[in-house]
Amino acid sequence: MVEVYDAHEQGEIVKKWLAENGSAIVMGLVIAFGGLFGFKQWQGWQENSRQRAAVEFEVMSDLLTAGQLDAAVANFQNLKEDYSKSPYTAMAALQFARARIEANQTDLAVGLYEYVMENGYPRAMQVVARERLARVLLDQGDADAALALIDGATELTGFESRFAEVRGDIHFDQGRVEEAREAYLEALALLEPGAGDRGYLMLKLESLGAEVPGEATGS
Repeated sequence: MVEVYDAHEQGEIVKKWLAENGSAIVMGLVIAFGGLFGFKQWQGWQENSRQRAAVEFEVMSDLLTAGQLDAAVANFQNLKEDYSKSPYTAMAALQFARARIEANQTDLAVGLYEYVMENGYPRAMQVVARERLARVLLDQGDADAALALIDGATELTGFESRFAEVRGDIHFDQGRVEEAREAYLEALALLEPGAGDRGYLMLKLESLGAEVPGEATGS
């Protein structure tokens, strides 16, 4: 049976419903608009933070290019303290580590690579730092530590060939020629077309007397 209400009854029903539910509606609107406003504020903060991190990185990069490593430390510290989760901070640490190596300050480079391994964002930065640190340790004569670092990697997506090549370098340094050859062959098989130094990798294989299937090395 359909109930029919006159205008007065309908008005009373509406007032009663609003009395019971009106506060929830108002609260919902407050939350909705507040959330939207808060999200826009958060977006603005993120953009400003990104821009400030970019400025710190650019200044640090210019100082490193000019060979002013000591002066660049302050900018890098600002990135670490204020923008630790920014990709600019990880990139800055990797760039600073390279500058330290070029300045024969390898021990300081080790600390920077370790920092990126622990804190780098995005995670691909951590993988890059691990590979570079392994190369530094190998250059320092600590092949065992370098191998442990390479073997300890849990995520290699996109870096499989580079890690296999480093493993080959480590085995070669250890005098494990057959294992080095196998690692280089693996690195070559995993190397994406147009990526890496394919010719140099093939020279390593040739120096170990390895036959490279399907490769023409004399062209």
